[in-house]
Amino acid sequence: MRTIIAIFLFLLAIQTNAQESSYKNIENISYFPDKLTQADAYIKERCILDIHYPGNIERFATVVWFHGGGLQNGSKYTPEALMEKGIAVVAVNYRLYPQVSPAACIEDAAASVAWVFNNIEKYGGDSSKIFLCGHSAGGYLALMVGMDKSWLAAHQIDANRIAGLIPYSGHTITHLAVRHSQGIAQEQPTIDNLAPLFHVRPDAPPLLMITGDRELEMLGRYEENAYMYRMMKVVGHTETRLMELDGYDHGMEYPAHPLLLKEINRILELKEQ
Repeated sequence: MRTIIAIFLFLLAIQTNAQESSYKNIENISYFPDKLTQADAYIKERCILDIHYPGNIERFATVVWFHGGGLQNGSKYTPEALMEKGIAVVAVNYRLYPQVSPAACIEDAAASVAWVFNNIEKYGGDSSKIFLCGHSAGGYLALMVGMDKSWLAAHQIDANRIAGLIPYSGHTITHLAVRHSQGIAQEQPTIDNLAPLFHVRPDAPPLLMITGDRELEMLGRYEENAYMYRMMKVVGHTETRLMELDGYDHGMEYPAHPLLLKEINRILELKEQ
């Protein structure tokens, strides 16, 4: 019996290693044109991405993942809970405020998404299965690129091609960094054209917003997501949902990852019907 168990565990280990080895990682890919990258040292440093993708799956889905940090801090990383899940993860760096304007952060996010649309099929992916995600400031960037169509239109890409938007605790009002650049206190909420709420529309991609517990989240983050949810419903968007993770504060990334994967599968199943 022990011999049988040992053989089973050995075969399981081989299978697991084979699955893991089928994944490939490429780091620090520039997503702006070479001419621009070589002309600007900060763009060369920050405007890069990593891609973690399966080498044995055809037409896989892709998550574009934006890190948080208030648009002022942070660096790209691939969430471990999203690795080896049958999808690709593209982890993006972008320039940071105050070295650049907050609008430049959105410009970078849009350029990285355009790169994914234009290149993911070279790696075996499907450009109709691209999801934008991120935590906090990263969630804000995902929302801005997906809701305000002008950012991707600058790259000749229709934002409605995005398969889904899944921000974690993202700002839906004007971002803190934007308000800081305008001399507005962080406790003073505003909504302008740099707020996802400004761009509610019925034809947007499917939207799942996930936040921490409303009593533990930062600065009314649940409530502004709830406002976005309500206004998307008011304008007639039928694929908007909001999930609140009871007991979790703003650092609610870990328990949200399984919900992200479930949402991706839900949307892909609908596409196949």
